[in-house]
Amino acid sequence: MTLQMLTYLIVGMTFVIYIAIAIWARAKTTGDFYIAGKGVSPIVNGMATGADWMSAASFISMAGLISFLGYEAGIYLMGWTGGYVLLAMLLAPYLRKFGKFTVPEFISERYYSDLARVIAVICLIFISFTYVAGQMRGVGIVFSRFLELPIEQGLYVGMGIVFIYSVMGGMKGITYTQVAQYIILIFAYTVPAIFMAFQLTGNPVPQMALGETVVSGSGYLLNALDKSLIDLGFGSYTEPFNDKSMIDVCAITLALMVGTAGLPHVIVRFFTVPKVSDARKSAGWALLFIALLYTTAPTVGVLSRLNLIQSINGVEQTGTAYQDMPNWFKTWERSGLLAWFDHNQDGKLQYAAGSAINGKPVFDAENSGQYGQRVVMNPSSGKVVNGAPFANEIYVDRDIMVLANPEIAGLPDWVIALVAAGGVAAALSTAAGLLLVISASISHDLLKSTFHPNISEKNELLASRTASALAILVAGYLGLHPPAFVAQVVAFAFGLAASSLFPVMLLGIFYKRMNKWGAIAGMLSGLLFTMGYIIYFKGIFIEPMAENIPENWILGISPEGIGSIGMMINFGVALCVAKLTPPPPEHVLALVERIRIPKGAGNAQMH
Repeated sequence: MTLQMLTYLIVGMTFVIYIAIAIWARAKTTGDFYIAGKGVSPIVNGMATGADWMSAASFISMAGLISFLGYEAGIYLMGWTGGYVLLAMLLAPYLRKFGKFTVPEFISERYYSDLARVIAVICLIFISFTYVAGQMRGVGIVFSRFLELPIEQGLYVGMGIVFIYSVMGGMKGITYTQVAQYIILIFAYTVPAIFMAFQLTGNPVPQMALGETVVSGSGYLLNALDKSLIDLGFGSYTEPFNDKSMIDVCAITLALMVGTAGLPHVIVRFFTVPKVSDARKSAGWALLFIALLYTTAPTVGVLSRLNLIQSINGVEQTGTAYQDMPNWFKTWERSGLLAWFDHNQDGKLQYAAGSAINGKPVFDAENSGQYGQRVVMNPSSGKVVNGAPFANEIYVDRDIMVLANPEIAGLPDWVIALVAAGGVAAALSTAAGLLLVISASISHDLLKSTFHPNISEKNELLASRTASALAILVAGYLGLHPPAFVAQVVAFAFGLAASSLFPVMLLGIFYKRMNKWGAIAGMLSGLLFTMGYIIYFKGIFIEPMAENIPENWILGISPEGIGSIGMMINFGVALCVAKLTPPPPEHVLALVERIRIPKGAGNAQMH
């Protein structure tokens, strides 16, 4: 059986599973649609949360960033996992005790304001659509390669699958579908890692392979990669702060960590469990399930970069003739995510530091049918460039590293097909959760709670499904026009969550004096500052207004980390405005007491 047929079979089987679960768990009430009837066990919810959380950024893009960034890529591991500690300790149990459907609903009641609810919905939509753009790009990448479809058609297939199981099943269907997706994605991620770890180091445990020696006799794995990169003109892989400053590393880590605790599609998962104590247990189980992938990712990043270098340049790093390259290279060329531009016309592929081409690769029929671009960034050949013996001729999209590496390593076809299924599962699981949050905010928070309070449950459910369908169409469009790598786009979403929703939720639980005017001013200031900064430097679906270089950044903080500054602005503005305006009414103070004090605490008072 060919690889393409095997991929169609395995990916198709997973689609059948997802749709069957959606039909079995079809939502019959708004409670089923929004929060799965509050009947999900902590272990099941933890696994579903893991799948919801481990998006295309985690599965497809994170190891690619680790491959290229090295030491600094630890920000993604620390930020995206550390945020769950904040979530478990500071938000999840209290929001579950509040007992409603959505994050804007909590903000509305805590801050006794429909205006606060509407602003929270606006923040949520900005966050979710920015996040979902990365997921849809991931879907397009997977389908464009493994199903050999154009990216546009691959996105349409993915949109159709998400439509079926999110619109039909709602949160109940999505929860049990995400359990199946977690099993598929974690198996698809770890199996190739085990193969490659054993292949290069002789140790099949990926988490231990980083400390092993390379079987080829090149010394320890990290030292071998370091030497290869330095010889080719790249910075050291293990030396800190080559590509990012210390302050930017800290800012990005904080933004990702706090953003995790402020993501509405993650928070809503803790509304689905029966009891308050189950919310904490769910967070613990989710962290365990997530750790299985996140402790494997560094090894995958290291192995994939070393495999890429050796496959293109050869063990002696002198380059490889194009006609001698294996099929994986030419197949990925057709996707436009890998490109070769032969600067010195010697017919060899030479990978080193520097940009091979200017801009996104396009198909050049006149250049031997290769993907490339005639505008050459570094046309000199036969000279030392950035310490390398030749100019770089290879463009590599970072988002292909996990997907291409099983082929580069020569693993069996069934492993390659399994990785395709895992990538699709990761992207679709998060996309479904995000789209449900968007539809719930529109139908429940805007329609039911604000503009049409007398709407029947049947019509509210219909409105939710209609909003889901429209959100899928918008998400598909954004997936066709992504602004950056998957993990970068996701980082922007985390910055928006950190700067808008997290501060007002935290203050709403732990600071009784916080009032509606402080919350409204805080959300607006944090969101506008962070969104403005990102648009100014990165564009986000429009042309950026300034060159995205460290010299232009405030305090040297990149757009990926600016959410940490936006969060501080939110806290500062909210506290100042709250001090200058009237305190919350008594019934709101009683609500905070009820949320904060555990059951059975008697007359214990808050301090």
